[in-house]
Amino acid sequence: MAEADEIYVVGDVHGHLAELVRALHDRGLVDERGNWAGGDAALWFLGDFVDRGPDGVGVIEFVMGLAEQSDGRVDSLIGNHEVLLLGMRRFGDENVPNAPTPRSFGRSWLLNGGLRSDQDRLTDRHVEWLTTRPVLHLVDDHLLMHSDTLAYLEWGDTIDEVNAAVQEVLTGDDLEAWWECWRKMTTRYAFRGDDGGVVAAELLSVLGGAQVVHGHSVIADQLGVSPAEIDGPLRYADGKVLAVDAGLYTGGPCLVVRLDEEAEGEADLG
Repeated sequence: MAEADEIYVVGDVHGHLAELVRALHDRGLVDERGNWAGGDAALWFLGDFVDRGPDGVGVIEFVMGLAEQSDGRVDSLIGNHEVLLLGMRRFGDENVPNAPTPRSFGRSWLLNGGLRSDQDRLTDRHVEWLTTRPVLHLVDDHLLMHSDTLAYLEWGDTIDEVNAAVQEVLTGDDLEAWWECWRKMTTRYAFRGDDGGVVAAELLSVLGGAQVVHGHSVIADQLGVSPAEIDGPLRYADGKVLAVDAGLYTGGPCLVVRLDEEAEGEADLG
């Protein structure tokens, strides 16, 4: 991806295509028909396109289309719900070997808002695109990651190592490795608490960047307020972490956050 003067990120969309298109249009990144209008801006999605909302595959198709129209200026990370979606497609109700209790992607997919309509509409083209998305990306000084977890470091000490390790899992047939990938990416809250800034600084010292940007954990849950009260991202952990998931599927807004400017409405966890 070429250098961009403006860098935008979007957190967990969870199947809410109409809300996403409106939010991008409000930012001038798509036109009234939903086509790319962002010029030389860069737009990164942080994963979780599917589950809990009406049109997960529609969101995937839309983002894939923007990536093509923008000559690669639009791209995405893979989130834990994409791992769940793909695991359900590949393994269904097959029990995970050596698990202490019966576990399967099929059961977890249903428990976490999986929709049969998404599975029915998922194609090999979607699968190939999703499985080749990274789980980490560094843009300028912003370390983009879906989950606010340190579990990524269990796959490697560099962004390239982590991305390659996860892609190896998602292109293989090892159910236990798939399940571990799903489990690791569901963990959260690594940067909360009094030592959150220290934890974030240590992660950044390993993987690079000056700020972690993540989705996955809903801002309203962190602040103990209603999702409807959220109108911007949450900066916390001594200013080293920016959370952008406003809980769209629970009634919060679809945030389109510009990283290279002071975000209006930005909240602070303190």
